[in-house]
Amino acid sequence: MAEKAATARKAAPRGGAPKNARRRSREFALQGLYQWQLAGAGITEIKQHLATVTGFDRADGEYFSALLSGVINHAAGLEEALQPHLDRKIAELSPIERSILLIAAFELSNLPEVPYRVVINEAVELAKEFGGDNSSKFVNGVLGTIFRQSELYDPKEDKRVNPDAGKQKDSETTKEQ
Repeated sequence: MAEKAATARKAAPRGGAPKNARRRSREFALQGLYQWQLAGAGITEIKQHLATVTGFDRADGEYFSALLSGVINHAAGLEEALQPHLDRKIAELSPIERSILLIAAFELSNLPEVPYRVVINEAVELAKEFGGDNSSKFVNGVLGTIFRQSELYDPKEDKRVNPDAGKQKDSETTKEQ
């Protein structure tokens, strides 16, 4: 019985829910980008190495490949887009924070089928799991700022700017009854 509980804890992130294939893909892409930054490894070498790591078979291989290749191939443009939203030079970020922001920037700019809220949430979860003490707050702040300056942002739907966002007015509720 204790063995089952230990196995369940290992399979689930801090939030308790099991990891889906895309979350695993993001985690492996994060590991690959870390290798790329610190060891200068190439895409093929990184993919070959990570394919042998336990749990890789439960990741979405196609999505992992798109993230890893996309971020590495577009790193300069992604960094240029991120830089105005940072409080320091991108080169001064930890490799983990830099990788997480690059993954999220790539998803936001190249994978419109992934909802922005999912991208931001997944990036924050990666930062909680792999980053430093304040990484998740930093990542959330940067990505939130980027989103609020994008064409997708609608201040009418922002609960922080408009506390009544998403609520029906009393007159609309009365009419429906």
